[in-house]
Amino acid sequence: MKNTLADKLNDHIAVIGVFGLGYVGLPLAIEYCQQGFRCIGFEILPKKINLVNAGKSDIGDVTNAQVKSAVSKKLLKATADFSLLKQCDVAAICVPTPLSKTKDPDVSYILRAVEELRKYLHKEMLVILESTTYPGTTEELILPILETTGLKVGKDFYLAFSPERVDPGNATYGTKNTPRVVGGHTPKCQKMAKLFYEKAINHVHLVSSTQAAEMVKLLENTFRSVNIGLVNEVALMCDRLKINAWEIIDAASTKPFGFMPFYPGPGLGGHCIPIDPHYLSWKLKSLNYYSRFIELAGDINSHMPEYVFERVTRLLNKHQKPIRGARIVVLGVAYKRDISDLRESPAIDCIRLLQKQGAKVQYNDPYAPLIKMEEGEKDMHSVTLTPTLLKSADLVVVLTDHTCYDYQWIAKNARLIFDTRNATKHVRGHSKKIEKL
Repeated sequence: MKNTLADKLNDHIAVIGVFGLGYVGLPLAIEYCQQGFRCIGFEILPKKINLVNAGKSDIGDVTNAQVKSAVSKKLLKATADFSLLKQCDVAAICVPTPLSKTKDPDVSYILRAVEELRKYLHKEMLVILESTTYPGTTEELILPILETTGLKVGKDFYLAFSPERVDPGNATYGTKNTPRVVGGHTPKCQKMAKLFYEKAINHVHLVSSTQAAEMVKLLENTFRSVNIGLVNEVALMCDRLKINAWEIIDAASTKPFGFMPFYPGPGLGGHCIPIDPHYLSWKLKSLNYYSRFIELAGDINSHMPEYVFERVTRLLNKHQKPIRGARIVVLGVAYKRDISDLRESPAIDCIRLLQKQGAKVQYNDPYAPLIKMEEGEKDMHSVTLTPTLLKSADLVVVLTDHTCYDYQWIAKNARLIFDTRNATKHVRGHSKKIEKL
């Protein structure tokens, strides 16, 4: 009888437990189901549990057919019964790690998962944290809780960190072909985590520790945040200088070395880029270090919705129209093109600022039929995009550049357009009615 974790992984009989069946957890579970592993998804939302067990997906990167196949083969089951962890050989924690209102890390979801896991931790079990967090979380927060069981890490059970690298809507890179960074708490932990990921992931890159792996993820997204902050500031400069920022970026991009193009926009959205740098900054403050680049980039990016509002107000004034009472149609509210994800979307902040000043705002987004606004605010529903709607609007504001939009047709029917994404780059014959960020 083969009882070691290595044996079970090599024979594809290990049971994989996944905490959280969202943008990270569900694609991970499906990938392992496709390799013949049985996966148990632990969820606290009854709606999500019922959906998955019915063979359906609410994640854009996972199809209904994939979930249905895994469920029908009895390889995937969603549940709120954490006692089933007793059956699991691997536990991957893929839960949200938001920020509190004071911009401090909220690791409550991780702690809840670990507390449940502690009850059922057993020998030869591999625990992997994939949720983005501050350097030191795995070692300082998770390990002490698990070792209260009396089991010893590296000997009785294994602990590792491997940052998720999910890019919603990316048709080229998914869970399988995106390289995995893995850091184990001990050499044996690293070996087991590497073996686990090699069963479903094309390439695994090892680093020296869990803390190093945690830092990798923060560097990746801080790199994007800082560079987007830089190019957003360039856009502000170009506005003052009366220069087209998009032309400048396109020209700089012709240099074959030493330059990587980033693009301005109405702000940052999604779960990672607006949030992850704050995790790093928070950790460094505890070490008496002030991360100036990170804080400055965050400040610039977080104020882009206000800049969009300012530009909209100026543009309407130029056409003898006050912001109060102006009919504005927003195109796209997801945080980036061709997905339905509204997490941290700057478009919602832009809409809120416009409404507060009395603008009559409607929006269209084929991927997001409903915006659940904050308490005390009225929810919004996507309206049908018609020539009548566009012609009746004082201004059309492009906040998300979905590729399904016919921008030539939109420009033909709209009176005035403010394009924050350069989506109208290839529109011909309507330049006088289009202004860009």
